[in-house]
Amino acid sequence: MATDELCFLNVTELAALIKARQVSPVELVQALLRRIDTWNDDLLAYLHVSAEQALAAAHAAEIEISGGGYRGPLHGIPVAYKDIYDVQGLPTTAGSKIMAGYVAPADSASAARLRQAGAVCLGKLNTIEFASGSMDVFGDARNPWNTLMFPGGSSAGSGTALAAHLVPMATGSDTGGSIRNPASFCGIVGLKPTYGRISRAGVIPLSWSLDHAGPMTRTVADTALMLQAMAGPDPRDPSAALQPVPDYHAALREDLQGIRLGVPRTFYFEHADPEVIDAVHQALEAMQQLGASVREVDLPHSCYGPAASWSIAYSESFAFHRANFFTRSREYTAAFLHKITAAACLTAEERVTAQRVRQVITAEFLAALEHVDAIVTPTTAYAAYPIGGASPQADVRSLTRPVSLTGLPALAVPCGFTSTALPVSMQLVGRAWDESMLLRIGHAYERAADWFTRRAPLAARTLPPLELPPAPPLSAVDAQWVMDFARLTGLSFVTEADAAPVAAALSPVRAQLDAAREQLAASCEPPVRPAPGW
Repeated sequence: MATDELCFLNVTELAALIKARQVSPVELVQALLRRIDTWNDDLLAYLHVSAEQALAAAHAAEIEISGGGYRGPLHGIPVAYKDIYDVQGLPTTAGSKIMAGYVAPADSASAARLRQAGAVCLGKLNTIEFASGSMDVFGDARNPWNTLMFPGGSSAGSGTALAAHLVPMATGSDTGGSIRNPASFCGIVGLKPTYGRISRAGVIPLSWSLDHAGPMTRTVADTALMLQAMAGPDPRDPSAALQPVPDYHAALREDLQGIRLGVPRTFYFEHADPEVIDAVHQALEAMQQLGASVREVDLPHSCYGPAASWSIAYSESFAFHRANFFTRSREYTAAFLHKITAAACLTAEERVTAQRVRQVITAEFLAALEHVDAIVTPTTAYAAYPIGGASPQADVRSLTRPVSLTGLPALAVPCGFTSTALPVSMQLVGRAWDESMLLRIGHAYERAADWFTRRAPLAARTLPPLELPPAPPLSAVDAQWVMDFARLTGLSFVTEADAAPVAAALSPVRAQLDAAREQLAASCEPPVRPAPGW
């Protein structure tokens, strides 16, 4: 096999070759470094390539394997980390000037566990600032299926690197969809595990109550192997659960006999692009041919989930960044500063409304999952859009944010392509701690459909502009309201130039929360205790 072809093999294929000593970890790392050197200037997947350290680790892995010390299927396999994960001795930038000069003194929990499993770190991957701003500081990562297109946020570099075959596995983080969205746009597999399944220690937080660390790969079987290494309790993270970790790879099957799939009646298919809807429906038919049954489920409050998720996540983010906002606000990108400041302008009642919506949506998912093994939706309502072309309304149309509120596991799996050759993805949502079921379903479908064998062209193509669904009506928030609110609440860093973009970010969220408030029963409380199953 030509060494360059090693870059196109998946983790399970490479593991078998390395175990049999037919492929050396050193030649694999060398092949990937050559490919990174060829393509990274164009794609900007990596912010830091640790070539010397990777080669040293690969040599060590080769010696250990040759001496009979094979650790398992990730031994000698390269991995790269979203640049909010600490890896000892490497910079963690979070895509921000705020982090300039920081070098991680220790591994994050995930990096430590993957290192223990024998994985070889290739470097750090591009991300939007603090997982919710822009990539203005270091430049935009490019989508390998069309380099004019956005690869999805905020694990953008992870999606790009995997789709471009610059690494066989990568980490991501998901607060409102930041693993699943780039998985969708880049035609790869991404898992948001159950909240608490993987430790968040050593990962810069966006939202303490919504952040999920997770694996990203090109196949479901590879995701299972990576999850196996990353999952488990951790005293450094109080949210890391004590739940037992099963054998995820052993759960994989190539049939779906007896599996019950639920399809939501409302919201998830209402505003999606027709090509996306068609692809997901065809995937459902394929899964029925594999033995699954399909029924409708009710998730009527999901339409309010995007604003609730946005409000909770960015209110927590403001609390985390508050001190720097007052002393270093102009060192943040405008996109991050304005979005997080908008959350600081929510009222106390609006934040409570968001939490009440979270409770209702979680209850609806738990009720639906009593009757089905997984819920199937599109991952994103449309395929990748042009870089810089996102609508301000995109956050309140998100199909991933309602699921994030629940803490339930969700797997994004490729399920086709649009007429313009951009990937389409479906989202599988399962019961708490039952990632095995999602991996089983995703693997069986993936093997039958075979989408994962396609290779991205790594070239630009001219495409028509994205047509997003009509925007919801805006609530009464304008620049003057923002300035008045900022003065009353002491947000002294907010200037008149900030007021209009802050108002634009806040308006659709407040409108959706206003609509949600009218639909909530008076007896609906915010979460005051763990949901069933936690």
